[in-house]
Amino acid sequence: FRKVTSYFDIATSEGATVAAGGAAGDPAGYFVQPTLFTGADNGMRIAQEEIFGPVLTSIRFSDEDEALKLANDTDYGLAAYVWTNDLARALRVTDRLEAGMIWVNSENVRHLPTPFGGAKASGMGRDGGDWSFEFYMEQKHIGFATGEHKIPRLGN
Repeated sequence: FRKVTSYFDIATSEGATVAAGGAAGDPAGYFVQPTLFTGADNGMRIAQEEIFGPVLTSIRFSDEDEALKLANDTDYGLAAYVWTNDLARALRVTDRLEAGMIWVNSENVRHLPTPFGGAKASGMGRDGGDWSFEFYMEQKHIGFATGEHKIPRLGN
């Protein structure tokens, strides 16, 4: 709770604007109002760190390439969201995003057996369904020659 709410002061001290929310919710609990930061740039902590609260940082961009550059210019990559009516753009953008989970035209709705996990400093491996087992296992490739075949020689 304290970590999430500390970003309200961090954002404004770095020059961002709180467009909505930006306060604790019910004083009887550890709730935070959904918060939107505007006027931000990619160098701000609110754009570079994983806040893990109901916080959205809005950064202006001029085209798709710039949007992808901004989105990927972070040490983290847990999740990404793409909102578009253009299927070709959705496929192109999701292919280039460096995130472990990506939703297109949807909020964080996940079928539990599907893989859950991030990219970069947001974690390695996947939880959920059969993917969970691979985190605890090491795969090994073993090849057997069962017939006679010529083995190439190197050198003379």
